[in-house]
Amino acid sequence: MDHLKQLMRKAIMKKKIITLSATVLLALCSSAFAEEHAAAALEHAKAAVEHGKAGHANVLVEHANAALEHALAGAIVDRGEQKAHLEEGASHLEEAINHGNLGHAKEATEHAEAAVTHLTAAQ
Repeated sequence: MDHLKQLMRKAIMKKKIITLSATVLLALCSSAFAEEHAAAALEHAKAAVEHGKAGHANVLVEHANAALEHALAGAIVDRGEQKAHLEEGASHLEEAINHGNLGHAKEATEHAEAAVTHLTAAQ
């Protein structure tokens, strides 16, 4: 009977170790996934700013759309302050897209610059 209890305890401990290991691995993968998206969002947001400063509202919109997709994907899996910055950056990217679609390069660029600030903070 004692031998059976020891075997049961060992089996339970193995399950706990496996569950804990899987949880840690998932958390690390999620963090890496969020970091990749944040970096891609920042890269596209910087390109949007560059094109906006050159008066190319239509190209700004293309890059802002790509940045928005990455920022939102990163915000889905990120947490805490990084998530808040990704979400705020996404909000500015949406405004940049709206202004860019209207041909307002200056206003679109200002929002893209604000997005860059938040996406940089999310790194």
